[in-house]
Amino acid sequence: MLTRVITTALFAGFITGIIAAILQFALIQPLLLHAELFENGTLTHFGDAGAGTTGHMVWLGLDPQRDLLSILFSAIIYTGYSFLLVAGISLAAEQGHHISPRSGLIWGFAGFIALHLAPAMGLPPELPGAGAADVAARQVWWFGTVAATALGLWLIAFGKSPITWAIAVLALAIPHIIGAPHPDLFTGPVPPELAAHFSARAIGVGLVCWSILGLLAGYFWSKEADS
Repeated sequence: MLTRVITTALFAGFITGIIAAILQFALIQPLLLHAELFENGTLTHFGDAGAGTTGHMVWLGLDPQRDLLSILFSAIIYTGYSFLLVAGISLAAEQGHHISPRSGLIWGFAGFIALHLAPAMGLPPELPGAGAADVAARQVWWFGTVAATALGLWLIAFGKSPITWAIAVLALAIPHIIGAPHPDLFTGPVPPELAAHFSARAIGVGLVCWSILGLLAGYFWSKEADS
């Protein structure tokens, strides 16, 4: 079992990390580079210097060291996510649930909701220079939201009584009832349209990558079982 967990997590996580890096370069990095021009004062919101400039115009601002580190970090991050996902899959398999690429895709959706979508409902992905609350407070809320959402999804999937499902709904709702920490005043040099575009793309890329991760995890898990 341990060998299957490690093999599945490494293969699924590494492949997904490379795909995530490619999507990062194509969809996310141009917006980050564009936002940095506002952050360092090269462009000004509502200023003439920013007229007619789009995120695609800074796509060629390549930095080999930065890009290689992005690929490395992406592979590491998604391998870590993969170990968390495969750990849950292994627990379900021990309880007699069949694991396949199709069920792995469902696990991927659950991982996206727990670690990406639910936290983003309170703390959406932010561009450089955006106003934000205290880092420690945001980290506490983020980890609490991930844990509560994961618990709620697990209880919905494997709970067998109305009480369990009620607890699940409560676990899903509590972080958002409490609310994420936000600054008293929203400030920042980056146009809100650019920030909204970045947030939407980051969430969309997250959905794609988590779907691929779940699909690959289910595939490699079932392949190991057949071998």
